[in-house]
Amino acid sequence: MTRLVAPGAEQPGQKILVFPSPAPVDVARTLDLAGYCWKAVSGGEEATKHEPMDGWAGAVVVCDDDPEGAWALCRSLRKRAIPVGHVLVLINGVQLPDLDLRDDLFDDFCLTPFHPRELEARMRHMYWTEAKVGRESLVEYSGLVLNLETYQASFGGQPLDLTYMEYELLKFLAQNPGKVFSRETLLSRVWGYEYFGGARTVDVHIRRLRAKLGEEHANLIQTVRSVGYRFGQSKWSA
Repeated sequence: MTRLVAPGAEQPGQKILVFPSPAPVDVARTLDLAGYCWKAVSGGEEATKHEPMDGWAGAVVVCDDDPEGAWALCRSLRKRAIPVGHVLVLINGVQLPDLDLRDDLFDDFCLTPFHPRELEARMRHMYWTEAKVGRESLVEYSGLVLNLETYQASFGGQPLDLTYMEYELLKFLAQNPGKVFSRETLLSRVWGYEYFGGARTVDVHIRRLRAKLGEEHANLIQTVRSVGYRFGQSKWSA
């Protein structure tokens, strides 16, 4: 079945990534006292090695001592097929003017030295925001993951390189598993009523999607003869 989930929402067992390793004493103490589960890493490779099965719930990246390594880690987190829920960076006052050049690499920041209550407050805000606005930001079906906020797609943990309309078509189908849609319906619902292309446009995009899903999973998009296409299994299927 299709499952809509909230990435980054605080749940038992979810773990926060912390950089660097070992974690600064004040950061470790604050997270421990606040009851967070966390793991310190030294870089992107270690982040991948220790990543939980359900992904990192968030990241706290301290940029003071090793800014180059810290921003490299932030950059690697953004390139993941399923991005880390929320990236909080800790910077000093000297680094503040450089934030505008890196505003795509983090979600929030905190100045050091910080007060434990401020860091706790920003962490709570992080989870509250993710739980509130991210509740329906992922669509999952049988290994397929679509991020509705970032327009990223992956299958079996591997990113799918989709064009905008390929993504839109796959998203529409994945959000309606088991339902059969005619080519005309797909044209109007995905491309819009103002689109004047023919039904062949749908066939071409379906063929490309199947190719990108791979031969083993191409049958996720099924052809219903004389009708159109269906994604996944019908509720009447065995």
